[in-house]
This record gives sequence, structure tokens and C-alpha cells, in this order.
Amino acid sequence: MARPIWKGNISFGLVNIPITLFTAENKQELHFKLLDRRTRSEVRYERVSEATGQQVPLEEIVRGYRYEGGDYILLTDEDFKKAAVEATQTIEISDFVDLKAIEYTYFEKPYYVVPDKRAEKGYVLLREVLRRTGKVAISKVVIRTRQYLAALIPQGDALVLEILRYYRELREQSEFHFPAGSLEEYKVSERELQVAQMLVESMTGEWDPMQYHDEYHDALMQWIEQKARAGGAVSPAGERAEGRERGKVVDMMELLKQSVEQAAARRGRARDESGEEPGQSSAGGAA
Repeated sequence: MARPIWKGNISFGLVNIPITLFTAENKQELHFKLLDRRTRSEVRYERVSEATGQQVPLEEIVRGYRYEGGDYILLTDEDFKKAAVEATQTIEISDFVDLKAIEYTYFEKPYYVVPDKRAEKGYVLLREVLRRTGKVAISKVVIRTRQYLAALIPQGDALVLEILRYYRELREQSEFHFPAGSLEEYKVSERELQVAQMLVESMTGEWDPMQYHDEYHDALMQWIEQKARAGGAVSPAGERAEGRERGKVVDMMELLKQSVEQAAARRGRARDESGEEPGQSSAGGAA
């Protein structure tokens, strides 16, 4: 069962909706220990005082902000709460905007918003008005020691609180070089665009997140298990295929045509395996 990370209220005009936030992420990360190669013993990081060289007990460690002159201002959990008591407990909606108006680079991390039993009516009201109007609710929320910009977004029966990046947290595109000239300048022909569009259409299917998984994670786990079965002495797997030589002239049209043919062949095999007729759509048909 997921553990709640925040409890408070959504402020929607005069409507107050008590809710609990749960992280929507379920990361499947591999965790590794740092070891001494000679003894295979764990290498630990110790909390050592610069002044005494001695280890500092966890209960004696506090957060400090380096102020003018180099002095530190010590802060406790209560200090963070006192800075903005209302803000730490309320998600106050300030604006409603079109979801499509928010560039995807602003989206950072999702949370599920779960209402208290007594607040379900207000929750459903907010969820449905967002769905009907095609809007998302922009708000701010303080989680732990930081205030975040966020968007409340309806998804199925749920409201999702998507943490957004602030404008200042994103680099300006002007810092980078992007090809901005005409198609002619980059020698992209109309025929190449048409064939590329055929490739996109041949690879288009229904969005099915279940079909995508972390292949690197799976391969690494398989390699770890293989090493374990062999007592840790396993020869490296076959060499990876070398990429195309850099600087080699590429026939874009030929590559596109080959890609279309390969995509069509994959779709045909997928239909044969699933037993579907050619006119039927398949959620797993995207290449």
C-alpha cells in the first residue's frame, strides 16, 4: 500500500476539499552497494564533523543556511512550517488554463490526489468541471521544505497533481543551436516528407503503456543472474553491432523506404500472431 506524503486541502473558490497526496511513481530501479574490491565489504559514507573529525549522531544533524559573513542560521522543521503555515496545508487554485498550452518541458512529477470521504462531492465537482471545460487548475503547494508550482489534471476517476517546473528552472532555447532554416536549406524534399509520413502512419497504433518496459534493466538483471550462476566469471556477451560510420553520406529516401517496408512486415507479423483481420486495430501494433 502506498504511503501518503502530504495531507491538506484544495482551495477552489469557496470550496475546500480535504485530500491526501500519494506519489504516482513506482520506480523499478536497481540499487547497488559500493564495495571494496579486495574484501567485498561495503564502503560506507560516515557523517563526520569537519571540526572534530568525529562521527556526528543523526539526531544532532540539523539544516543550516549560510548567511552573510559566513555564519549559519539553523532551521528546524517548525521553522519551515512557520514560514507559511497556510501554504503548507493548502493547494490554492489561482488560475485555469488549457492543458495544451503548457509545454511538456514544464511537467516534472505526478501525484495522485485522494479525497477524504467527507470531501468526495467537492472532489467530483472539481474533476468534472475540469473535464468538461478542458482546463487544468494551476496552483502552488509546499511539500516538505519547498514550494512547487503544480497543475491539477483529471485522469479517469482521479485528479492528478502534476508538479511543474518554474520558468526560471528551464534553460532558454536561445542557448542552443537548433536547425531553423527552410526545408530547402536542409535539402529535405517533399517526396521525402511524404515517405516519412507513410512510415509514421505504418508505425501508428493505439497508446498502450503496458507494452513498453525498461529493456536495459531487464538485460542488466539477466547479466547479473548469468554471472551469479557462473560464480561471477562470465565472458562478455557478443560485441554490439557497430553504428554507421560518421560522416558517411546517407541516402535518406532509401532508408525511409526500407523503414516503411520493415514496419509493414512487422505489422503483418503482429496481425498473424494476434489473429486479427487487416482492418482491425491493435493496441500493441505500434513499432
